[in-house]
Amino acid sequence: MVNHPRHALDEVIHAPVRFSIMATLAAAEKAEFGFVRDTVEVSDSVLSKQVATLEKAGYLKVTKGYVGKRPRTWLSITAEGREAFTAHCDALRTITESATRP
Repeated sequence: MVNHPRHALDEVIHAPVRFSIMATLAAAEKAEFGFVRDTVEVSDSVLSKQVATLEKAGYLKVTKGYVGKRPRTWLSITAEGREAFTAHCDALRTITESATRP
């Protein structure tokens, strides 16, 4: 049987750091790498690794450029990523709501 809503959870998004990254980016059109790092409270290397996983899944787009002479990296959620994040949140909501019903 595959009736429990946990089966709708996205394993790529479900990891706490990746979930936090997706939540941060879902609220913006794009965000600078340092902003996401500081918001999620992780190191550069941890963020880079998790971003690579999300990018490989097609959930994030990474754009590199410059501000003046300084290199910058921007992260943005893709349409596929937004859809997956919404579905994941819906599954979490369904799980929590069904657990609180008598």
